Amino acid sequence: MESIQSTKQRFEIIGNDVKLNRAIEKAIQVAPTDISVLVTGESGVGKEAIPKIIHSLSHRKHAKYIAVNCGAIPEGTIDSELFGHEKGAFTGATSNRSGYFEVADGGTIFLDEVGELPLTTQVRLLRVLENGEFLKVGSSQVQKTDARIVAATNINMFEAIKKEKFREDLYYRLSTVEINIPPLRERKDDIHLLFRKFASDFGQKYKMPTIRLEDDAVQLLLKYRWPGNIRQLRNIAEQISVLESSRNITLASLDSYLPNSSNTSLPAVVDKEKKKGDFSNEREILYKVLFDMKGDLNDLKKLTLELLKHNDTEKVQEENENLIRKIYGKEEEIYTEEEEEMASKILELPESYAEKPKNTTTTEDKYYFAEEIEEEETLSLQDKEIELIKKSLERNKGKRKAASAELGISERTLYRKIKQYDL
Repeated sequence: MESIQSTKQRFEIIGNDVKLNRAIEKAIQVAPTDISVLVTGESGVGKEAIPKIIHSLSHRKHAKYIAVNCGAIPEGTIDSELFGHEKGAFTGATSNRSGYFEVADGGTIFLDEVGELPLTTQVRLLRVLENGEFLKVGSSQVQKTDARIVAATNINMFEAIKKEKFREDLYYRLSTVEINIPPLRERKDDIHLLFRKFASDFGQKYKMPTIRLEDDAVQLLLKYRWPGNIRQLRNIAEQISVLESSRNITLASLDSYLPNSSNTSLPAVVDKEKKKGDFSNEREILYKVLFDMKGDLNDLKKLTLELLKHNDTEKVQEENENLIRKIYGKEEEIYTEEEEEMASKILELPESYAEKPKNTTTTEDKYYFAEEIEEEETLSLQDKEIELIKKSLERNKGKRKAASAELGISERTLYRKIKQYDL
């Protein structure tokens, strides 16, 4: 069995952290088997190194190794990408296509961000894990694959299962062995080591002297929280290597490249429950204004309906005192006498409506005030003949032969009538 140190050298893994060494040791141990492996860890910790180790140290090393980022493939095409499709299965499927599982037969397939898979694809994946069978999109013929699956995720799978975004049975199938990669903030001793390696690499790449951190800058480097983990550390090393004219990096220089560096490694306290009325941005304020306006509008509709029903301003005011106060915000001076008189005139119903006797039956005619117009039907034979000829021609898209057959007259007679009535 290959040693941890030789594996780190072979796959260019930097660090001596105990948790990192344990993760590599697990990968070496499971490599000769066909056990499904789930690699967990935050984004940017280097999870993609583990499936490479497993594949290279397994008996599948001479077959294909395919890495798939499940989060980068649109939901509508993920089944086709993974399992392939038949010609004509959907619009644009102009030929048969082999999926990753078919291509990786006998090798290893690495499903990165497996937690982003849609539930329908999870069902297909579960079947592959159980018996190696799958169906191409648009095909009814079962195919088999001998691909080993190594998956990775940066999300909390138990939370995803709880929210019904990930199947529990699939999680346990994938995670026969779970390998966790620790975040960079838990590998304090490795941070400066990694920074020096990256600084050396970028010095050679850009043909510049390698940058060096002063002692107080090293302390800041170790205290920083590194939310983006190794990927962020590498980017910072590249930025400083290219942008800084001095090769000796001071505390101030390093600090200018670290976002929110003042927080260092202190834990952040997040108050999830906002106080009532405490708006953090303009959008929330706008929403509140719109909701208030909608509420006022509904109240006004209710008040107007009451006035229309009773046609008694004083009675409506008494019965809806609280509503009026809510809309206008003043207990007093709701209406001046002039305003009341004006409001009464505005809200006064038309005589024809107000004097209309109330219908106490259940079949109330809401549109009794509308004028009913009856169209007088013509009894002229000529008009009827013209109407029938027009309809027949329209129905037969102007084809006279078909129209004449439908009307029961000769085509010549139809032609004569068209000329006669100028149709």
